[in-house]
Amino acid sequence: MRILIQRVKRAKVLVNGQTVAEIGKGLLLLVGVGKEDTEADAARLARKVVGLRIFEDADGKMNLDIKQDGGVILSVSQFTLYADTKKGNRPGFDQSAGPDTARDFYLMLNNLLRIQGVDVREGTFGAHMEVELVNDGPVTIWLDSIK
Repeated sequence: MRILIQRVKRAKVLVNGQTVAEIGKGLLLLVGVGKEDTEADAARLARKVVGLRIFEDADGKMNLDIKQDGGVILSVSQFTLYADTKKGNRPGFDQSAGPDTARDFYLMLNNLLRIQGVDVREGTFGAHMEVELVNDGPVTIWLDSIK
């Protein structure tokens, strides 16, 4: 599983010109699921996302996690995080999980985040989405299930 995390002032997802999810201050997660991912990987990364201290405290230091800061998560599925560009110019996606497996793991991750007490909004799995965001910092973190 690969998660690109962006700390945002606001973000939203549109499908066919209609807003399907929107947040203010929080985290935008772009989530890709790989063929080798396990439930343990999803649980570990969910704990990592919630525990990341990337919000500023009163002294301006990145010292607070999303719950301490009161932020919300917008989670968006993105299989292209598994693009392989080693050969040629057209990316391959052989390491991406199939759609059914990817959907299950994506929803599992979101539920694991909710179980930890975070408000999670979702894009539409499998849809062509437009994602708008205002990156705060910018702060962008990459998580990968590969140990």
